[in-house]
Amino acid sequence: MNITIIGTGYVGLVTGACFSEMGSRVTCVDVDKEKIQNLKKGILPIYEPGLENLVIQNYKEGVLKFSTSLEKTSENSNIFIIAVGTPPGEDGSADLQYVLKVAEQIGQIINEYSVIVDKSTVPVGTAERVKKTIQKQLDARKLNIEFDVVSNPEFLKEGAAVTDFLKPDRIVVGADSKRAAKTMKRLYAPFSRNRDKLILMNVRDAEMTKYAANSMLATKISFMNEISNICERLGVDVENVRKGIGSDNRIGYSFIYPGCGYGGSCFPKDVQALIRSSRDSGLEPELLNSVEKRNQLQKYLLPLKIKQCFGEDLSNKTFGVWGLSFKPGTDDMREASSLVIIEQLLKSGAGIKAYDPVAMEQAKKEFPTDWFNNNQLVFSENQYNAVENADALILVTEWKAFRQPDFKQLSQKMKQKIIFDGRNQYDPEEVREYGFEYHGIGRETIN
Repeated sequence: MNITIIGTGYVGLVTGACFSEMGSRVTCVDVDKEKIQNLKKGILPIYEPGLENLVIQNYKEGVLKFSTSLEKTSENSNIFIIAVGTPPGEDGSADLQYVLKVAEQIGQIINEYSVIVDKSTVPVGTAERVKKTIQKQLDARKLNIEFDVVSNPEFLKEGAAVTDFLKPDRIVVGADSKRAAKTMKRLYAPFSRNRDKLILMNVRDAEMTKYAANSMLATKISFMNEISNICERLGVDVENVRKGIGSDNRIGYSFIYPGCGYGGSCFPKDVQALIRSSRDSGLEPELLNSVEKRNQLQKYLLPLKIKQCFGEDLSNKTFGVWGLSFKPGTDDMREASSLVIIEQLLKSGAGIKAYDPVAMEQAKKEFPTDWFNNNQLVFSENQYNAVENADALILVTEWKAFRQPDFKQLSQKMKQKIIFDGRNQYDPEEVREYGFEYHGIGRETIN
């Protein structure tokens, strides 16, 4: 099948690479000329395990192409996948200007029956707006061309997106016509060989499913973070509680790991957008408000613990930070907890030496240059350089390289033997055996 994907960000690039891997002919379109030229050279704008090889190989074989012109690519395609960004507005609502702009352009170029797929995460009712936008352009052209707008939300985990796309646990498709549903079934047939993974529903249901899924997962995280704070005040080890409730198959172990808050391009934005949609409908979403509030508060927990240990003035203190990205397996810094944690410590006068396996280049764009220029914030070559003469180690992102550290080497390098474990990765007893003072999440009593 011939597919045009508009947008070469995280979703668009993974979608294009994976469809081309399964035999479809794909053209990815983006207005960013530099990005398109880099993609043709095999230079990707994001880090995602396995993606680079797919892009380079399928581009070399000619089944994956890149272009800045939607009009030129439309001649051989009647499936258009919209995968542009929907950043949050000031009120938390999803900004649809890029989606609607693409819809307008599609309406200006299609000449035969086409299926327009909303892959971007969009609020309920967006497909109707896309349809009206396209129809307006067709009316201006005085053409009577049939088309369908389909909702096909992505459920990709950053750090495992390629695997998630190639081996999905479900494929949600919202289609209001049999013709569009048939096209989507054919498109996804290579991904459903073992069993039918396609879940068909109407368009509005599919739009809501994406928001509900991410909000549910965010709720589990915030719930467990709330429990961890209660545990800390009652002298309870939240890790034992987590194991106890996770063994209940109605709850499970996924997304009940306490930590220093969730981030990324999905959970924060989607929870905020659903809150906005709910308010617009006349319902105050009390639970979602609490999920959002707890997550924001959680990002300030480690700075609070550090100041309780060292005092409010951190001018003569240096901290080694392990992990910058919002989660392991990605260089995505959007809404990362490290941004809040490092900013709070720097504002209190601390010096920071940080290390992340892949996210340091992206992270440099997130902090004021003054902090780098005066060496208050330094990015280190490796994880052990980051703790040289440090007063404490702060674990923020649980990369595999950080899970079994050499505590003897840490002892030799650090000025003070203190660890703030923002993801509860370490066994407190083992850490203390090496003479370290340990502070986890929900694993110590606050007097």
